[in-house]
Amino acid sequence: MTFTLRIASAAALVAVLTACGGSTSPESSTTTDTNDATPAAQLEVAAAFYPLELAAARIGGERVAVTPMTKPGVEPHDLELTPKDVAALASSDLVVYLAGFQPAVDDAVASTAPDAGFDVAPFARLTITAADDGHDHGHEDEHGHEEEHGHEDEAEEHEGEGALDPHFWLDPTRYAEVAEAIRDQLTTVDPDGAAEYTANATAFVAELDRIDGEFMTGLETCTHRDLVTGHAAFAYLADRYDLHQVGIAGLSPDNEPSPAQIRDLVEHVREAGVTTVYAETLVSPALTETIAREAGVQVKVLDPIEGITDESAGTDYFEVMTSNLQTLQAGQECTTS
Repeated sequence: MTFTLRIASAAALVAVLTACGGSTSPESSTTTDTNDATPAAQLEVAAAFYPLELAAARIGGERVAVTPMTKPGVEPHDLELTPKDVAALASSDLVVYLAGFQPAVDDAVASTAPDAGFDVAPFARLTITAADDGHDHGHEDEHGHEEEHGHEDEAEEHEGEGALDPHFWLDPTRYAEVAEAIRDQLTTVDPDGAAEYTANATAFVAELDRIDGEFMTGLETCTHRDLVTGHAAFAYLADRYDLHQVGIAGLSPDNEPSPAQIRDLVEHVREAGVTTVYAETLVSPALTETIAREAGVQVKVLDPIEGITDESAGTDYFEVMTSNLQTLQAGQECTTS
């Protein structure tokens, strides 16, 4: 979809200035024209869920107007779009989404905005499945292809165990690569904004580098490396910071374990000496609380940052990531210098 500049007519501009009581003297007219110049129209960008919304807004700056497709408080896995939502995509200059994460979005892009759609999956390094333990464990075969190996001790009966974990943004380095891809795509759609997009992306990536460094230092020395979470959303975080994820549910919070799997998880928590299991925002903590009660351990809240609500421990990704780090340091019994 082409990006067109909508310029107000001279008559309309004069009418606005008159209505605001502007002086007709030459000096006043010159000053008013300089201060109230008509701004360039913004790119209309639709973003599938919060981390993509944040990146698009921060990188796009004043040149873009970002509309979130997943509203605050809605679990992204469960997103359903109304006909009005789908129709609105037709006017978007760019639709940023992650193919395979939200089927409703995939369908809407294919049917309504195929030319505007920008899938970030190729840039997110989605390499870990629900059956993995939070480490890539891939190695190249003789043809240079990377092989993925699951672990039999994980909940292999979980629905979708072979599906790739989509939560790339919990590894700031993966998030940074997606941010740079969004910068490039915005520049392709709006070449005149290249300098602004580059500067904004540089600043955004620098913040991601900062939070990555804080996690590296903060989780370097922990008593416990097992990370027992409500659902398997933290594999990339675990992979990046040398933790071992044990997801109570599968990649989707709706994929609950069987009674036998719950017994195995309780036994694992006891035997591994785990002291904390993690519930999360936007998902009922009931299952996690059951595991904790049976194992005699505590529950803390770890946020997968799929969305920001009034209950979030911060107003944006960076604040919530900082809160997550503090939660992990306490729950994993990490020492800091």
